[in-house]
Amino acid sequence: MSGGAAEPPWRWQLREALAALPHERRRQLRSLEPAATGLLQAPGSAAPLLDLASNDYLGLSRHPAVLAAAAAELSASGLGAGASRLVCGTRPIHLRLEAELAVWLGRERALLFPSGFQANLAAVVALADRHSLVVADRLIHHSLLAGVRSSGATLQRFAHNDPSDLERRLRIARRDRPDRRLLVLCESLYSMEGSSPPLAALAALCARYGAPLLVDEAHALGVLGPGGRGLAQGLPEVAIVSGTFGKAFGSGGAFLACDGLVGDWLLQSSGAFRYTTALAPPLAAGALAALHWLQVDSGVAPALLARAERWRAALEAAGWPRPPGTGPILSLRLGDDLTALAAQERLAAAGLLALAIRPPTVPEGTARLRLVLRHGLPSGSLGRLLTALGPGPGSAPNPLPPSPG
Repeated sequence: MSGGAAEPPWRWQLREALAALPHERRRQLRSLEPAATGLLQAPGSAAPLLDLASNDYLGLSRHPAVLAAAAAELSASGLGAGASRLVCGTRPIHLRLEAELAVWLGRERALLFPSGFQANLAAVVALADRHSLVVADRLIHHSLLAGVRSSGATLQRFAHNDPSDLERRLRIARRDRPDRRLLVLCESLYSMEGSSPPLAALAALCARYGAPLLVDEAHALGVLGPGGRGLAQGLPEVAIVSGTFGKAFGSGGAFLACDGLVGDWLLQSSGAFRYTTALAPPLAAGALAALHWLQVDSGVAPALLARAERWRAALEAAGWPRPPGTGPILSLRLGDDLTALAAQERLAAAGLLALAIRPPTVPEGTARLRLVLRHGLPSGSLGRLLTALGPGPGSAPNPLPPSPG
């Protein structure tokens, strides 16, 4: 600053807030570039890391058909759409992807968004306002919570994956204010936990109490459910399915799938859809190619889930708490932040990239390693992981040798 002027209050307030952050809670960006199949490394580093962190579950981000489709659309349409969908940003590829997604999911309508965060915010605001009560799973994604705040609705949290607690809250809400608008939020595969809810039971409760159900399928699509269609497949009680292309689809962007009524309401009312540049056409083309691949190659996802089951069993046999769920996300709870960070560094020294997840992303006292399985991980990856982790707190004196994984 010039002239010795005093620092304005907003700056020293930010400086004090940053200084109050414990060292183990500070975040840092790291740059990683592909080194080989399944390997990442920092620029200038001679030590590549085996990727056990990204969400490219099926390896489609580098699939030749996906890359070729994106390249062809890049040549035909350019890099960006140049405008919002309602101005002049809609391209034929957007309409094709929306139509084929709707058919694939058994829904009447799908709308594309540039990001999953934006799609979730739009979905909540479409179905809730300041007079509404939103009842959300306690571990719901931050983007959905941001949507609740934007809507002005009252928020209640039900116990994670617990239909009985959800029913109790819905019953009280209907008793106290019979005509109040309700909305229930959950995920089908929790990204930091690895668990899935009894979705059919939640959907039945929502139908009984007249509450629309919004299901975030970002991490399940392509992997869980019949044909990779997610766990909401075949549940008409689900009002909106939210999904992304940045995970199993290997592309970028997101969508909402719903019936015709809700879809038209989103189109007419959603500022998050109206006031943003359309999804980049090459990303839409890559996502469409991935969708075509998912409908043809039906063996990769089941094999990935079978491998995840072997990893869970091997971790448990080595004395570690069995990671919850059945999907490709394996959450290994370690407790405090420093223990999780030390485990992350221990794995990195062994050539494995797995991230320590700390509060506020997860509840206090539940810092963890988030391990992600992907199609194409080399044989022996599980053995490397178990060697780097060492015996778990509940390990037997002479554990069995691990499966090659």
